[in-house]
This record gives sequence, structure tokens and C-alpha cells, in this order.
Amino acid sequence: IPSPVEYADVVSFTTHKVLRGPRGGMILSKAAHASAIDKAIFPGMQGGPIMSAVAAKAIALKECATAQYQSYAKEVIVNAKALAKSLEDEGMRAVSGGTETHLALIDIRSTGVNGKVADERCGRAGISLNKNAIPYDPESPAVTSGIRVGTPAVTTQGMGAEQMPVIASLIARAIKDGEDEAKIAQIRKEVNALTAKFPVYPA
Repeated sequence: IPSPVEYADVVSFTTHKVLRGPRGGMILSKAAHASAIDKAIFPGMQGGPIMSAVAAKAIALKECATAQYQSYAKEVIVNAKALAKSLEDEGMRAVSGGTETHLALIDIRSTGVNGKVADERCGRAGISLNKNAIPYDPESPAVTSGIRVGTPAVTTQGMGAEQMPVIASLIARAIKDGEDEAKIAQIRKEVNALTAKFPVYPA
């Protein structure tokens, strides 16, 4: 995806998630808008800077310039495409036919379960995702007919496209079988077994 910075007057992004830095965000703008943005943010919305967080953001941005990060970013998208396809293989629909980014929006109406319930069931199974509205959603924003899934975390842990069908199956089972506590417990065991093979902090 081409960088929007050359074309957009204002670009904002988080410094956690895909960037893998500390929790926070950044706003980039053309010089003509910088003063207005500064006045809107400080002092009303922003207090004193936390220098450890500033340093962590600097390290994350430096990491972005490395070949390793570029490889990771490409793998995130490969995994997101594979996960979206795998969820379609499980009978759900990837909105827009797939994804070109780190996340995918999935229409889960075919399961007979709404996004709010799916989010809760997956959470009990140890799977982190979000309920999300889909275009022309018949459900309210508090309920939704979709889920949003992303691949930065699993990619950082070392998972690849071959693990995405496994993850999709776990998600589908948690959504469809989530009323059964024994089945949720079994799915959680499988989630724990999978993540144990790809620890967040390898020894």
C-alpha cells in the first residue's frame, strides 16, 4: 500500500499494534496544519511527555527502517490474506473479498451468531478479536454482524500462513460451539498448545 504521507494533509497512526512500539499514537501533517494541531492537543488533551515512552517510540521507528521489519510487515499481510481465506473456508465471508492490510473484516451472519457474542465466546477460548460492524449492518453498533481479526501479534510470535487455517478453525469452533463450556475449554487448551509452540518471549 503506498504511503499516504505525500498526499494527505494529516496522517495519524498508533505506535503499538503493527509498529510494535509502546501504547500511543502519532500525528503527521503538512507544515501549514502543524500549529492548529498542536493547539488542539496541548495543553487540553496532552500532559507532560513521558520520556521513556518517547524513547520507546524512537526505538520502534528505528526498527521500522530495518530489513527484518520490512520482512515482518510483508508477512503480516500474507498471514492476514491467509486468515481471511481460511475463515471463508469455514463458511464466513471476508468483506470486500479478502484484505490488503494487516486486518480483515469478517461477516459472520452465516454462523447465526452476532459479533458481540462471537467476541465474548472467542475471549473465553483465549482468542483475541473484536466485534465489528459490517457495511449495511442490520445489527446495532453495540451488537454488530461481524468480527475484525488481525495478524501482527501472531506474526510477531513467528506464526506463518500454515498456522492460519488452524487459527480460523479455532475461531469458527469458538463462535459456533461457544454455548458449550466443555467445548470452549477444549478450544482454549488447543489455543494454549499452539501459542506454546510460538512463545512471545522465546528462551
